[in-house]
Amino acid sequence: MTNDALVLNAWQFPAAIRHDVIFGLLAALPVDHSLLLVNDHDPKPLFYQLDAEQPGRFRREYQEAPSPDHFAVRITRITA
Repeated sequence: MTNDALVLNAWQFPAAIRHDVIFGLLAALPVDHSLLLVNDHDPKPLFYQLDAEQPGRFRREYQEAPSPDHFAVRITRITA
């Protein structure tokens, strides 16, 4: 069971650094901890990059979004 997630409103960061911020937070997550990523678009490109660079380390689950023009995804570290 995962604990409460750290919440990141990614859309508040400039696009040029957004992935760096997210990857930095994910790198610091202990196993079984989560990051709730809230974004202004579906973060599929981020997931492609994550799967390519760190396959099998994270599970993602789409959550109820805070508004129709945002996406919310819980990303949980499942292995070190």
